Amino acid sequence: QVQLVESGGGLVQAGGSLRLSCAASGGTFSIYAMAWFRQAPGKKREFVAAIKRSGGSTYADSVKGRFTISRDNAKNTVYLQMNSLKPEDTAVYYCAADIKGSIWSVSEREGTYDYWGQGTQVTVSS
Repeated sequence: QVQLVESGGGLVQAGGSLRLSCAASGGTFSIYAMAWFRQAPGKKREFVAAIKRSGGSTYADSVKGRFTISRDNAKNTVYLQMNSLKPEDTAVYYCAADIKGSIWSVSEREGTYDYWGQGTQVTVSS
């Protein structure tokens, strides 16, 4: 059983930066791709970024060039560095882990991911 705990959310002004962290525990040897999704009020949850166990990454068009996903496999932690934040980035951000893929796999689909964190709120004021 994998547990994911996000941290680092908060309130920031437009143009500012935040760094989210997601620490995994329990069965971490089985984690392949990890991802960040977000859900704004009244909207469906959407893909933000994902990273392979081997390190390659993919991003939603809306965050390319502003957000960077990274991971430290030794610490079982994935990060999301968010720069040039906009009010439309306001959402609850969720970390997710895939345990059925491979070290080369990564996906933007929610259904790929087996475990989810509880979410951390990011609010960007204008």
